[in-house]
Amino acid sequence: MELNEKIKSALIKMDFVHKYEELSNKFNSDRTPEEELLEYVDRDEVLEIIEKLGYKASFNSKEKFFAIREEKIGNFSFGFHIILRYGAVDWGWVAREGNELLLGSPWSIYSRLLIDPDYRINYPLFGTYEDLDEIFEIGFAMYEEFKKAVISS
Repeated sequence: MELNEKIKSALIKMDFVHKYEELSNKFNSDRTPEEELLEYVDRDEVLEIIEKLGYKASFNSKEKFFAIREEKIGNFSFGFHIILRYGAVDWGWVAREGNELLLGSPWSIYSRLLIDPDYRINYPLFGTYEDLDEIFEIGFAMYEEFKKAVISS
């Protein structure tokens, strides 16, 4: 698997790997040990956090993820999926240009495709809704930066 050139350029331009590493390092197992992880989340509480950040989301109960309503900007469309599992946040971005899918993978794949197949960045961990809110703020800021970088590339 390879990254589309526009996506690769956008991720490099926004310094994605460094920002994801910072997020992962800030919300790690030292901050929130395994026994303090918020393993089960209240769906409505999560939807409220997302809405407070200015996004509309739904929960896909079959696939168990939160989906941010896809946004169309010019010839591009963008989506954002969030999986909360055992106190960890797994993200995935979707990007299309016209009908062509440019990206539809989780964040963990991007660093491996940019650096090395064995390169791993740990998921951000949370033990409170306050931590989750802060993680979301950073993740959504990265999403906005990603969209701008894709459009301008």
